[in-house]
Amino acid sequence: MNDELLDIQEKIRVMIPVGESHFREFKSCFEGSPEKKKPRPVTSVARDVAETLVAFANADGGDLLVGVEDDGTISGVPCTDTDLKTLTDSPTTHVFPDTPLPLCRIRKVAIEGKTLLYFSIPAGVDYCYLTSDGRCLQRKDLESSPVSAEHIKASRQEVISREYDRQFETRASIKDLDLELVSVVAGQISHGMSAEKCLQYLDLAEFGPQGLKLRKAALLLFGQNISKWHPRSQVRVLKIDGTQLKTGQQYNVTHDQETNQNIVRLIDESWNLIRPHLVETRFSQDARFKTQIIYPELACKEALINAIAHRDYSNEGMGIEVNAFTDRLEIISPGGLLSSVSIEDLRKLTGAHQSRNSLVAKVLRELGYMRELGEGMRRIFKLLRDSDLTPPLLASTADRFSITLSQQLIYTEKERLWLDNFSRFALSRDHKTVVRLGYNNHIISPKEIWDACGIVDTEYYRRLVDNLYQFGIMYKARNDWDIINEARQKRVPKKHVARYMIKIPQEKRPVVSQTYDEPSEYAEVFVANITPETTRNQLYDLFQQFGEVSDIYIPIDFTTSRNKGFAFVEFEERSAAEKAVASSKKVILSEHSLYINWAIPKERK
Repeated sequence: MNDELLDIQEKIRVMIPVGESHFREFKSCFEGSPEKKKPRPVTSVARDVAETLVAFANADGGDLLVGVEDDGTISGVPCTDTDLKTLTDSPTTHVFPDTPLPLCRIRKVAIEGKTLLYFSIPAGVDYCYLTSDGRCLQRKDLESSPVSAEHIKASRQEVISREYDRQFETRASIKDLDLELVSVVAGQISHGMSAEKCLQYLDLAEFGPQGLKLRKAALLLFGQNISKWHPRSQVRVLKIDGTQLKTGQQYNVTHDQETNQNIVRLIDESWNLIRPHLVETRFSQDARFKTQIIYPELACKEALINAIAHRDYSNEGMGIEVNAFTDRLEIISPGGLLSSVSIEDLRKLTGAHQSRNSLVAKVLRELGYMRELGEGMRRIFKLLRDSDLTPPLLASTADRFSITLSQQLIYTEKERLWLDNFSRFALSRDHKTVVRLGYNNHIISPKEIWDACGIVDTEYYRRLVDNLYQFGIMYKARNDWDIINEARQKRVPKKHVARYMIKIPQEKRPVVSQTYDEPSEYAEVFVANITPETTRNQLYDLFQQFGEVSDIYIPIDFTTSRNKGFAFVEFEERSAAEKAVASSKKVILSEHSLYINWAIPKERK
């Protein structure tokens, strides 16, 4: 018996007690109940062997033992020599001919007097492997699960793209870099640091037996002749007359410019190409041409830097494309989102992030082009929101990611005309939000203001409403007695009762200083130990005994559609809240003693 066979026998003796895993599978040659086991048809076993090997090759490789039960019992392969040949040939006969498996090691082994077949296969990279009947399987934990070939291709491409900037470029030397740029980075890290030391500090290079070896990231960032190292380290900017790109005689591109540079120079040069398309010149009513910014520059620059920093550089056939349509700006970069980040994560601004090009991102942070990972998308959303523009449109496919900034305002045309009546006031975004609520003589409740502006602080609400009073554009349309009566009749918190109206100021009338006549000192308490069925009306009725209830918030568990067992009750006066807190555990609801304490502002979030 040769040494290899002894090694495999020892390996099998270790494998069997450990059991099946992502890298290991057992197959039985028997079927039926434990008392009436009989051999399975050899064709069925051969099909199982091929399916498992295809799944391993499409994942991370693995070992297959034929002749072992799921529980590790060695049952053996009760086959003739012909049957054994059928099984050992199955990696060829039962696999689609156009996707041949990588070299598979096959051995017949005797363990405990029984014959086993051992198959070992590495992870494949040449194909998305298919069974002879055209099925694509992939190993996932303990299962061989159906999966699309496109999914496998995308997963492999993601691995390649994440390793790209870390690979060493054996043909390059430090002479291929723009040392002036490297020196700028070195000076920011430490005064007097040499270029070689800086490159090693940033993990862009290592000393080997033949001298300094550069990673691809070093060439992407600082390469002098970048086309030699990456043919599409570029940004192409198209100015398109219309909302769709047309072809042929209707081709509507009015400007077409591109720049090919290393990443550091690419950021500045491509930005200079984009900037002219972020403004528009219009003929105003006073017979003058006026230039108006249509996109916030910082949001556009952030989107451009994100595209350059996070694109898939392993895709050397595509550069970054910027399309300036008449109604939107579209930035398209090679490579979809990494599997650990979803479009929904980005839209919800959770801060989810994972850098495809970790070394590139590290240097761009050193240079100040980027801050913390995950913050860029938040800044883009905020800058657009502050400019009263709709959120960006995000899209991702297997091979590209796009972000589209629209000129569309968050207001309708009628709302915009309404807001124009107040243009002489220095209104903040939240001021405009409240004024918009008053469109078409709508009477506004405090609750609407809190929700529309996302207010979490009482003092901020006071200042916001007081400002509008001082401007002379908000007034109270209902007296306190009517507000209290409606709240009691409808059994709703007072904050939910409408009371404010917005009025258009007279064109030449000076701003009239008014006094904000809402003396309420809202105070909120935390209420625990409520039942899952507790309603807002029940809490309203219960807590009215302490004073005027302003608002009630009951957090809901959306998985069960029931409340989470606690609530927040807000009173008009602090004295009422103090009475409620003093009555903690004495207040009974549905035979439950309620725990009441002061609410911590962060709790409600």
